[in-house]
Amino acid sequence: MAAFPLPSCDTIVVLAPHTRAGATILAKNSDRSPYECQPLAQAPHRVHRDGATVHCQYLEIPQVAETAAVIGSRPFWLWGFEQGLNEYGVAIGNEAVLTRETLPSTGLLGMDLVRLGLERSKTAREATEIIGGLIERYGQGGSAQYDVDFRYCGSFIIADHVDAYVLESSGRQWIVRRVEERACISNRLTIDSGSLGSADVESYARARGWCEGESSFDFAAAYSSRNPGKDKSDPLTARGRLARSRELVSRNGRRTIREMLAILRDHGARGEMPPAVGTPRDDSPTLCMHGSVSGTTASMVAEIPAPDADTIPVLWASFAAPCTSIAFPLFVGGTLPPILAAGGEKPSADSPWWRFRKIQDLIAVAPERLAPIAWKHFRPLEAAMLERCAEVSRQARKLDATAREKILGSFMAQNIVRILNAQAAAESELPRAAS
Repeated sequence: MAAFPLPSCDTIVVLAPHTRAGATILAKNSDRSPYECQPLAQAPHRVHRDGATVHCQYLEIPQVAETAAVIGSRPFWLWGFEQGLNEYGVAIGNEAVLTRETLPSTGLLGMDLVRLGLERSKTAREATEIIGGLIERYGQGGSAQYDVDFRYCGSFIIADHVDAYVLESSGRQWIVRRVEERACISNRLTIDSGSLGSADVESYARARGWCEGESSFDFAAAYSSRNPGKDKSDPLTARGRLARSRELVSRNGRRTIREMLAILRDHGARGEMPPAVGTPRDDSPTLCMHGSVSGTTASMVAEIPAPDADTIPVLWASFAAPCTSIAFPLFVGGTLPPILAAGGEKPSADSPWWRFRKIQDLIAVAPERLAPIAWKHFRPLEAAMLERCAEVSRQARKLDATAREKILGSFMAQNIVRILNAQAAAESELPRAAS
């Protein structure tokens, strides 16, 4: 395994009939370089002039006539999103996958595709077809890591209230499986055959000898990476995490926001308790990553009710590792507090992301003793926001766009003030308790 940071994300979706609130829930941990700041970004609904273009990370492509309002989680140096939600209730999370394809230095990144899919769609099916079409037309390529040239393809879960789709890709090829009840993806291909995909997805693989003889076509088997590594069939060590997320999401009962947050904070037998710094890794899977070369840097849980429901879509976001952070609600229809976009390459006291990363490091000194101190400041606040969020959402649902923006913006601003105060209390108490 290479010594540079490797992506190791996990994405989960549960369709509305299988959640307690009757709303589809999509959850994701974004795992990247442990100290890569990942603030939040917001873009409004826009109408574009004829001939306009959009500059993605490495490619400039034609812009569409109209783009949706979106919020997303964005590594500080990237144009695209790791995960996000748009004004129509479409949510997308992506994963890195290694395939047989050798990628060029210029192309679309998976993060570009998440943002483009959100900005250009009104339904999950539409977003799925848009992402697939962009993959075919422009291909994938360019480094998705900040300080090393590391290229990979994308897989995605794309969801709205009614539908969800798993899209997996290799270069300019892609395939889709429609989700029946719930689905999980990690950093490996899983689809054998699908109902939607690129026209030559099978012939392309057969022409290169990636399918054996006259055997039936299996996308994952044909396109999965065969590069040398510690585990040739699992180069990004995703097998255990995928099994763990499937186990947790399939347990009896209808899923809730609280339960999905707990899944993202999962440390196996340790529950939500983070590991100590320098703790030797065992082979048990953990969804909340604290590795030296890959760590969870941002998390999302999007709840998407029906368009005629009495609530509106909401995205719960958290910075750095979710087990030592606070999840807080965001609405596309309101203006995000500008401080949520703060943060770059270097640590900064002005960035909530960097402050949560500092708290994570403090707790790692002695987690059994120090994590409860942070939780004392964080968890009651999170519970209060969970309770208040549904009420605010119902109020906003009844208002026109202007009044809705005001109430949602005010709610988010008040929450961020409380979060910053909780951060300050933890930052003050943890060093004393650690000494």
